[in-house]
Amino acid sequence: MKNLIITLNIKKHFRGILLVLFPFLIFLFFLPVNLPAQTPVDYAIQGIPFNTVSLNDGFWLPKIEINRTITIPSSFQKCEETGRVENFILASGAKKGKFLTVYPFDDTDIYKTIEGAAFSMTVHPDKALDRYVDSLIAIVAAAQEPDGYLYTARTIDPAHPHDWSGSERWVKESELSHELYNSGHLFEAAAAHFIATGKSNLLNIALKNANLLVQVFGPGKRDEATGHEIVEMGLVRLYRITGEKKYLDLAKFFIDCRGKIPNSKQFYSQNHIPFVQQTEAVGHAVRAAYLYSGVADVAALTGNKEYIDAIDKIWENTVTKKFYITGGIGALHAGEAFGADYELPNLTAYNETCAAIANVYWNYRMFLLHGDAKYIDVLERSLYNNVISGIGLDGKTFFYPNPLESNAKYAFNYGNKLSREPWFDCSCCPTNLCRFMASVPGYIYAQKQEDIYVNLFIGSKTTFKLQKTSVVLSQQSNYPWEGNVSIQVNPTKKTDFSLCLRIPGWARNQPVPGDLYRYVASTPEEIVVKVNGKAVAYTTREGYAVISRQWKKGDKVEYTLPMNIHRVEANEKVKDDRGKIAIERGPVVYCLEGIDNNNNLNTIILPDNAPFGVNSQPENANGINEIPGEQIVSKIATGGLSGQTKKQPFTAIPYYAWSNRGISQMKVWLPRKVKEITISNE
Repeated sequence: MKNLIITLNIKKHFRGILLVLFPFLIFLFFLPVNLPAQTPVDYAIQGIPFNTVSLNDGFWLPKIEINRTITIPSSFQKCEETGRVENFILASGAKKGKFLTVYPFDDTDIYKTIEGAAFSMTVHPDKALDRYVDSLIAIVAAAQEPDGYLYTARTIDPAHPHDWSGSERWVKESELSHELYNSGHLFEAAAAHFIATGKSNLLNIALKNANLLVQVFGPGKRDEATGHEIVEMGLVRLYRITGEKKYLDLAKFFIDCRGKIPNSKQFYSQNHIPFVQQTEAVGHAVRAAYLYSGVADVAALTGNKEYIDAIDKIWENTVTKKFYITGGIGALHAGEAFGADYELPNLTAYNETCAAIANVYWNYRMFLLHGDAKYIDVLERSLYNNVISGIGLDGKTFFYPNPLESNAKYAFNYGNKLSREPWFDCSCCPTNLCRFMASVPGYIYAQKQEDIYVNLFIGSKTTFKLQKTSVVLSQQSNYPWEGNVSIQVNPTKKTDFSLCLRIPGWARNQPVPGDLYRYVASTPEEIVVKVNGKAVAYTTREGYAVISRQWKKGDKVEYTLPMNIHRVEANEKVKDDRGKIAIERGPVVYCLEGIDNNNNLNTIILPDNAPFGVNSQPENANGINEIPGEQIVSKIATGGLSGQTKKQPFTAIPYYAWSNRGISQMKVWLPRKVKEITISNE
């Protein structure tokens, strides 16, 4: 296909399999699937699906297009080159051989890339990509065992499975096998593919596997918590598509069987105490945020208030004590885990890209539960910083961790690398980005009956269905570089409803909820909202400016968010940030990179009175705003700082854009005074 930059070949030895399977594939394509049942309980607020939102945005549209034309095809290519596709062929029995890759969860890289391709095809139909995905699905189908089990790390050689897998099915699930993790990503991909194409080929593979799980796990059956959570989210997706309550019940079971035998050593997988007793974010950050997302889904669909109370407490702990200014979670390399309260190192920060994506999933669900803009504030911070820092501007190089400092010596990236890499032995982050980036338009809008929410400021257009009419909303902005937002409101007829415009926390002098971070010497500005050129009164509700009126075709809403440059300081309990500031403008956190600043950041001081400016650089880093300013440079003498200083200019760039010009020093947090400088001995 024209837009694929690689040739996606099916190897000759597999063509015979396709011919044999062709009648079976036709059956799968047209096998009927039950229509979803009407659920008696659900999220109070409903999101607007990404495929019903069309983008015309200067910031996000190019990124999503790069994902479609570069990231997804290159990830499929890597899955072929590294043996991930071949593992399924070996599992089918078409060839003999040993498991070819490093980890038993490598199957999921194919599932996640298929999910991203399905999302992409929903918006950009692509016959060549569609055919290629179907060919991969045929390979997956051939690898599935007759009872629905699908896990190449065991099926290839059941007598000698992967070391993490255990001698029998499921016996190491709560440890390292990732059998249910693989199922979860299969379910997510199958749901996306079914919605995108209307075909049941992948969905029925997923349902066959899910039905096996229902037979194996549950009350009176195998009673074991998942090791790496996500199957809970996947089962909910299957429930929504099929209306089969058994999938929702199993998702709830996996939550309820956590911590039945309290064990402090199981905090890594959030299995140390019963879930409803958990009050803080602990353990592996990706596992945790996937679990909290699944809990929110099940709580919404069952009305379980104990679940909501628990994730509310965990969210509060995360955002007020374990959250990076860049939106990252999971501070520690050891266990890819949350640290203790206020343990937020910079040079050794982990902040896995997958964890930031999972944080978006979790916070969006928290918003759907509660309707408070603070959850979108957290989501936005992760989205514009830690998520997109995980992928290079070229669309095919990646970060696994996302530190807030680099001395160009400490190897922070996966595999002890100093730079972005095209792939990893554990490539969960690249393929997770494939599926996530295509879905970004789905976070812009939401609806609760006659309330329409505008959450993100992204140039776009969508249609809302109200009780008596429909409303087309068109949004224009140059966000995040400018704060002007314009919304065209076009109902089919005059109608009353409320337009809820998010006023970001950073525009209200609060970078994040709580006291973990605050602005230095900053005064909030009043946000003036105009309708048809005239200022209107609005009520403030949970972080939203709410305008309730009778709307007519052609009404235009305008408001401007104050895009001041903020100096951010951290709570004194964050040891690594004491006496330092970070720079942000709008939702974007900035950093200093050595390549722009004489390749020496160790002696730079940013005093509180240093002037800052803004320079638009449309040709740099796919279009960014830089922040130039004046720094103080302290000279180094034998034994330490000499006390002699001089002024010179500096340049800060968006954090997400660093490390696209080679290996370099980088800092987000910089000292405000000479005495706060620490000279590295490395």
